[in-house]
Amino acid sequence: MLTSKQRAYLRKLSNPLAVTLHIGKDGVTDGVISQLEVLLENHELVKGKVLENAMLTPKTVSEALCEATGADGVQCIGTKFVLYRQSSDPDKRKIVLEK
Repeated sequence: MLTSKQRAYLRKLSNPLAVTLHIGKDGVTDGVISQLEVLLENHELVKGKVLENAMLTPKTVSEALCEATGADGVQCIGTKFVLYRQSSDPDKRKIVLEK
């Protein structure tokens, strides 16, 4: 669980990020989850977008992805959402959060 200071710090880091995960009309599939696993392991902070033809809200997509991958939801605004999960490999960790 993230504190409000940690969440604010992650929001700041996610602002310049490009969208790397797109959710289409099929919604949250196994392929999307496996792609997100790789992105979280390599980047720790991932920005996603729910396309208009998905018929899902970004909030529900974010919650489903968090539950499936063990990530924390950072932000959900409009059609975009941001997820964070610390890398399991200490050498790949780029983001250091305050306690």
